[in-house]
Amino acid sequence: MAIEVFNRHEQKYLLDADTFQKVIEVMDEYMMPDKYNVNHKPYTISNIYFDTEDDYLIRTSLSKPNYKEKLRLRSYGVPTNDSQVFLEIKKKFNDIVNKRRTVLKLSEAYNFISSGKPPELKEYMNTQVLKEIEYFLQVYRLKPKVYLAYDRIAYFEKDNNDLRISFDKNIRTRRYDVALEDGDYGEALLPDGVYLMEVKTSKAMPLWLTDMLAKYDIKRRSFSKYGTEFIHQLQMAM
Repeated sequence: MAIEVFNRHEQKYLLDADTFQKVIEVMDEYMMPDKYNVNHKPYTISNIYFDTEDDYLIRTSLSKPNYKEKLRLRSYGVPTNDSQVFLEIKKKFNDIVNKRRTVLKLSEAYNFISSGKPPELKEYMNTQVLKEIEYFLQVYRLKPKVYLAYDRIAYFEKDNNDLRISFDKNIRTRRYDVALEDGDYGEALLPDGVYLMEVKTSKAMPLWLTDMLAKYDIKRRSFSKYGTEFIHQLQMAM
């Protein structure tokens, strides 16, 4: 069964192509690639972010409060109505990220979000997460706002499944045709050759990782895919 509840720190870094290649060499020494990354080939993750009519959730998030939350629908590749997807609540409080998700069929997820009523319970669903999302939908009147996809290479530490490091490239977004089943396309969010590296762990970073960051002068930075997309939209509207 896939892990459905996560509590961890997340640190983000932007890498150019040369630094990415150096970092990947270190990853291969200390980490194991995700089972979906066959021969280092990335897999595609597609998301829909939901927000209020006036973009309350992302505007609040960008103000950097101690607590923030968001709802997104995630698939691997382009799904059909019968494909299983993940409906996720992601919360952040004092730099601790909590992600709670449940498996649903795509049609079930859409009906749940539009009606506010959870689907008939099935064995692949997480009952507690369904209740939390139901409450979330009662608090916020949400609509699909942004499609956002990227190609990912991910690693787990060989002796520590708690540590996960991922690399996302070719981040693309659109505010039209905001449906996962409509296909994988959109406008580039970052320049070509830029990778977003995310380090996710509930524990302290291992020494080899801190040494690598120092050696290649990789600096932590604040970066939100949805937040960056929203700012771009505001700038284009000016």
